[in-house]
Amino acid sequence: MLELGGGASAPADDLIKDSSEASFMQDVVEASQEVPVIVDFWAPWCGPCKTLGPALEAAVTNAGGSVKMVKIDIDQNQGIAQQLQIQSIPTVYAFYKGQPVDGFQGALPPSEIQTFIDRVIAAGGGEQSDSGLEEAITAAEAMLDEGAAVDAAQTFAAILGEDPNNVTAYAGLVRSHIAMDDLDQAEAILNGAPAEISGAPELEAVHAQIELARQAADAGPIVDLQAALSQDENNHQARLDLATALHASGDAQAAIDQLLELFKRDPEWNDGAAKTQLFTVFDALPPNDPAVLNGRRKLSSLIFA
Repeated sequence: MLELGGGASAPADDLIKDSSEASFMQDVVEASQEVPVIVDFWAPWCGPCKTLGPALEAAVTNAGGSVKMVKIDIDQNQGIAQQLQIQSIPTVYAFYKGQPVDGFQGALPPSEIQTFIDRVIAAGGGEQSDSGLEEAITAAEAMLDEGAAVDAAQTFAAILGEDPNNVTAYAGLVRSHIAMDDLDQAEAILNGAPAEISGAPELEAVHAQIELARQAADAGPIVDLQAALSQDENNHQARLDLATALHASGDAQAAIDQLLELFKRDPEWNDGAAKTQLFTVFDALPPNDPAVLNGRRKLSSLIFA
């Protein structure tokens, strides 16, 4: 999540607390004289509250003291709920200098929660730090690794809202849509990259990933391609398709091995398709990936043998 600076640091146990009508003045009105205070009106029977509350708490914790959070159970504090005209829950208000400055009703996706936190901290004079962006990128990458491509895309998009030329976030947004198998959108995002970053290696890498993903859609099942090769080891098209399918399954090393074998057998086949595909696979991977380093070395050995 984006970590924002600008507020005084506070102990973790002081950032988030349960409150009541009796302590509302102290916990919210007085506390908001120093930093913004988010008030989460909830109830134990409210399903969406169980999702929103922890997400808000995580964002507030990551903000490092630039904002605080107070939770109020409306079943136990009906007077304050009526006074603030809480008509449905979850309802969230943000207070600064004792006055409401922002708010929303209903559950929000992660990117919109972070956007809300950003607005609230900005209202309190806080500014976003570069370290916060770096932490957000790390979190988004973790989401993508765990298969939460939609959440990752939302987080990468939120980062780009703060830093439109962030190459890592831009590439991450494209990779998120590749993971969602939305290649047209991935390509549209890539084509819309700002001119300042359009030639960045990270974006060239995701361009290669899109190309490989499109090829994979036309490649047959791995077991069928392996069977075809077992019948004819010189079935070059089957070997090329097998390499594409292996890469799509996440086995880049096996894909490179098949392409090296194809190049070894017939480097000129199909206008040098093996070498062309190897370079595409290399481009799609981090340049320091052992599979890339070893693959390039072996390819050079074959070329200059």
